[in-house]
Amino acid sequence: MAIESARHPTRDERVAYVGLLARLFQRPEIGSLVGVVAVFVLFTSTATGFAELDGFARWTDEASNIGIMAVPVALLMIGGEFDLSAGVMTGSAGLLLGYLVTHPDWNIWPAILVVLLFGMLVGLINGVLVMKTRLPSFIVTLGTFFSLEGLNLGLTSHVTGTVYISDVDAAHGYGLARTILGSSFWSPYDFQTRVIWWVGITLVATWVLMRTRFGNWIFAVGGDATAARNVGVPVLRTKIALFMTTSTMAALLGIMITMQLRSIQAGQGIGREFEFIIAAVVGGCLLTGGYGSAIGTSIGALIMGMATIGIPFSGWNSNYRSLFLGIILLLAVLLNAAIRQQAVRSRR
Repeated sequence: MAIESARHPTRDERVAYVGLLARLFQRPEIGSLVGVVAVFVLFTSTATGFAELDGFARWTDEASNIGIMAVPVALLMIGGEFDLSAGVMTGSAGLLLGYLVTHPDWNIWPAILVVLLFGMLVGLINGVLVMKTRLPSFIVTLGTFFSLEGLNLGLTSHVTGTVYISDVDAAHGYGLARTILGSSFWSPYDFQTRVIWWVGITLVATWVLMRTRFGNWIFAVGGDATAARNVGVPVLRTKIALFMTTSTMAALLGIMITMQLRSIQAGQGIGREFEFIIAAVVGGCLLTGGYGSAIGTSIGALIMGMATIGIPFSGWNSNYRSLFLGIILLLAVLLNAAIRQQAVRSRR
């Protein structure tokens, strides 16, 4: 028996060789990379000007609008939770900023600070409620969604008599704030500075996930919160921090939108939370948590930005945008599942 074992030693999977193809299949971004190439080729061949700098500026602008929020939403999903209030929170932040600078006539910078603190507070409330009540996060944040939507419409109408706030550009300090948060560059193509913010946020999130202890905690609490707690991971603190990050980034995006448009409507952001989740799923995040990528999520946002601009560029009916996004979501889920199965087989 000992001789037979010596002839055929048991293979230890911990030291097994993993080939380049297997390592590629293990990356969450691989499916979204295939998708972005396919979508780019599709619209380049059907839409005049799509691949030119004017078109590039337009679909990166739309992608940044999704990607800035999709990245923190992806981190939260990797941590095993959802935030359905992320979309409406952008509107709430913009309305609060607009009110502070047009009614009490605050300087823009203290107003921005208060709005960011408001975002942190909403995230803290969401996180504490989810962790202390043990209710599903989509239920808690759905309640937050409806609460903020009601406040946005009710308070804005009560204060202004309308459902929007304008003349934000009259605020003291607005010029510099808009240059940083809501302006454009590279005339005449006019890329939005929001694109730079999006790339920076993606890089920081990737570094956090791949190079820091907190990133390890995110994967751990999303994979198995009980096991993570047993090995000393601060589950409560990690998940509350993720909720706070998501709401704070939503507040930042609301500020950017308000800076760019010089006004804000009460309905801003409603429904966009699903776009953030779609971008994360297309980018390789699992709905069950514990797996995903910030870079993949940004590629997912890029696909959605391409679709939003490419459909009218191609002369198609824009009403079919949601149909296109739904098909992309289904195909991405199927492709990601197939890639993961192939990665598992490659390790055997």
